[in-house]
Amino acid sequence: MPGGSIVVGYTATDAGADAAALGARLARSLGAQLHLVLVLPSEGTRSPSVVPPERAYEDHIKAQAKQWLQDAIVRLPQEIARSGHVRIAESFAEGLIAAGEEFGARLIVVGAAGGGIFGRHRLGSVASELLHSSTIPVALAPVGTASTDDHVVSRVTVAVGTRPGADALLDEAVAVARDSGSGIRLVSLVPFDVPPGLDTGAIRLVGNAHADEALATVTAALPSGLEASSVDAPGDSVEDAVAHLSWLPGEVVLVGSSRLAQPRRLFLGSTAAKMLHELPVPMIVVPRTRGEGGNLS
Repeated sequence: MPGGSIVVGYTATDAGADAAALGARLARSLGAQLHLVLVLPSEGTRSPSVVPPERAYEDHIKAQAKQWLQDAIVRLPQEIARSGHVRIAESFAEGLIAAGEEFGARLIVVGAAGGGIFGRHRLGSVASELLHSSTIPVALAPVGTASTDDHVVSRVTVAVGTRPGADALLDEAVAVARDSGSGIRLVSLVPFDVPPGLDTGAIRLVGNAHADEALATVTAALPSGLEASSVDAPGDSVEDAVAHLSWLPGEVVLVGSSRLAQPRRLFLGSTAAKMLHELPVPMIVVPRTRGEGGNLS
């Protein structure tokens, strides 16, 4: 059933606006409730040399944070169930993960770091920490998401390799596609995700067999009326392949966590990181929940 909740890591910045916009798109598409969470640092994170702030000042900061959240909430689409929350934590990422667990979130959404190129990703410290510790899938909003008109998820692209963890990734992709009523496109990364030394013919055979198997799995799991397709990633490298793929407005990409990740936690691997450099659409990174390794490394 559609629903659940989505946590957005909000700040009163352009990145915060991008995260809120992507969160709204996902919430509308998935029928989920949206929680905007603004995390303030706890006293334990302050330097001992810093004079503790007066209570009145702390109250002012919290009041300002609540006002920022309220201003953001009124700008979101009115049909979305949404709320704002101020949380105190030692780090922004820690506060978001705690909020995600509190609200039973299916996704945590964050924006790009400042200084990024419009339409592209740039990982900041919060996103990096989330991508190495979260137990909940993390959605990354490209720079400028707030200025686009992509109000629903139009298609789910899944980057699949051959390493263990693909089942969890495909399950999540099917759930997102089913709840949003969108189709799935599988992009095989087998040519970039096999042991070195295999010849081109062997790589192609492995890739074709793996793509056919994944497509059959997804097709069988999707409701009637939703389509699944598979395409080969063109190019000689991950970056080249991603740069040559076509993208629909509102599309999202799902990738699996690295084989280095512990079960039920994230760890962004090198293949996913290379993809991120070229992606013009949001990326959702899914934790490994079964097997001994991740999907992308």
